[in-house]
Amino acid sequence: MYVLELGGEDDAFAAREAESVAADVTVVAPGLATASAVDREAVRTLAYTHRASEAVGRTDASVASARALLSAASLDREGTVAVRARDVRGSSGVDTQAVERELGGVLVDRGFAVDLDDPDHELRALFARGEPSGSPDAEAADSCVLGWQVAESRRDYGDRKPTDRAFFQPGSMDPLLARALANVAGAAPGRTILDPMCGTGGVLIEAGLAGARVLGSDAQARMVRGTRENLDQFLPDGEYAVLRGDATRLPLRDDAVDGVVFDAPYGRQSKIASHDLDDLVAGALAEARRVAPRAVMVADRSWAGVAREAGWEIEASFERRVHRSLTRYVLVLE
Repeated sequence: MYVLELGGEDDAFAAREAESVAADVTVVAPGLATASAVDREAVRTLAYTHRASEAVGRTDASVASARALLSAASLDREGTVAVRARDVRGSSGVDTQAVERELGGVLVDRGFAVDLDDPDHELRALFARGEPSGSPDAEAADSCVLGWQVAESRRDYGDRKPTDRAFFQPGSMDPLLARALANVAGAAPGRTILDPMCGTGGVLIEAGLAGARVLGSDAQARMVRGTRENLDQFLPDGEYAVLRGDATRLPLRDDAVDGVVFDAPYGRQSKIASHDLDDLVAGALAEARRVAPRAVMVADRSWAGVAREAGWEIEASFERRVHRSLTRYVLVLE
């Protein structure tokens, strides 16, 4: 079993993204999930999972119980160690320094040498209390989970802020969310991801950095030019193409790509009349269904009914509050 340290405020959404690289993901406490297997290399591409650890075991959230669990565990590794304790979301009130001393003492007693600067192995002691958030299937939680860290995500999203891109437009999606959406759509080496309303190319950048081939289109010529500039900036060695086109009539054969991601025009911000917007979204969903087995759609309202009419099944849906006047609705379609 593995334990995942989740980020953000929506554990259900974070867990759904983690399912792109892990099996049987289950939220077990606020900010924590378990998985039966993980692709350790792919964990580094996740936006809302910070670390994955091979679980030693799980007990109640007390220092004494954590010490007893570690003392009884089989430790099949060699080399230097360090203990890192974490009070996940400040929910347990545990003294993390006391935890590190206690568990470090157990490891020293069992013959390990401690190296806090560059250890061969890092033991994560994760404490959390309270009800898990966001998932109806999540378990009640009052937990300490111990695990040996095996993978860590790459936290470089601040290097790609929309305002730092060669081409910028207000309202551009932040790279953290863009990466998560690309991952849910299946971005990975050997796969092709399409954004038929690519705007400034934020989703394409993140899908490309996750290893996917990326295709983009947009009805506005300046967006096409700007996306090319941004992809040149961030994916100089990547496989990508961007064209000017209509999302309702894509110049692609059936089943041409592995996944589609798009951020639909928002009603109050779009220059498109409301009835034309309905036609645009319906047409884009139908075309996405033709060219891919999976799509992830983001909008300022739920288009679930229109998605079903286009032949999609709603695999998952999420509401992500941006600010008081904007909530993003995310549909995962299969």
